[in-house]
Amino acid sequence: MSEQIQTPIRVGQTVPDFTLDAFDPAKGDFAQVTLEGIKKTKKWTVLFFYPADYTFVCPTELADLAAKHEELKKAGAEVISISTDTKFVHMAWHREEKLMKDVKYLMGADPTGKVSRLFGVYDEGTGLALRGTFIINPQGKLVGSEVNFYNFGRNAEELSRKVKANAYLAEHPDEACPANWSEGSKTLKPGANLVGRVGDTLGGSAKKAVK
Repeated sequence: MSEQIQTPIRVGQTVPDFTLDAFDPAKGDFAQVTLEGIKKTKKWTVLFFYPADYTFVCPTELADLAAKHEELKKAGAEVISISTDTKFVHMAWHREEKLMKDVKYLMGADPTGKVSRLFGVYDEGTGLALRGTFIINPQGKLVGSEVNFYNFGRNAEELSRKVKANAYLAEHPDEACPANWSEGSKTLKPGANLVGRVGDTLGGSAKKAVK
């Protein structure tokens, strides 16, 4: 990771390469992952920062993410959870916490906080990461960002929807996804003929979207 990055990366910017040590639950062993390595596979990258192992909201979030892991993989995404714990603590927590039994994605270790700082989720006062979720496209551009405080858990179903929407739009750059878009539903094609007529285009879908 470049040491020259002084401010957190923003949506629309290219993410510099970074390296993370990790625990790989699928293999029961340690691994190392780099953004460049994921980009070579032409996959999307989902980074799921959380405060700490052996806490309370965190295992519920990681279990929820595990339930959507296969769906995210089918959408072409590599999922990595990240906290400032070491890979050894990740391994022990995965072994002991029952809610972690279905977690198969990589558990990244960021004990120095370098990667957490890159994405603006590192809390200097606690040494922990806030609940940040980031979606990076196969070219390395940050296209999605969400940050929550410590006491509020996320929704992996919504994350899956966002990844699928971004993947769809990457293949259909002349289209746009309206509110509450889900796989297979109507999209929009921005243009002069659509100005002031979005409701006409979506029909009943527009009414559902604004409820």
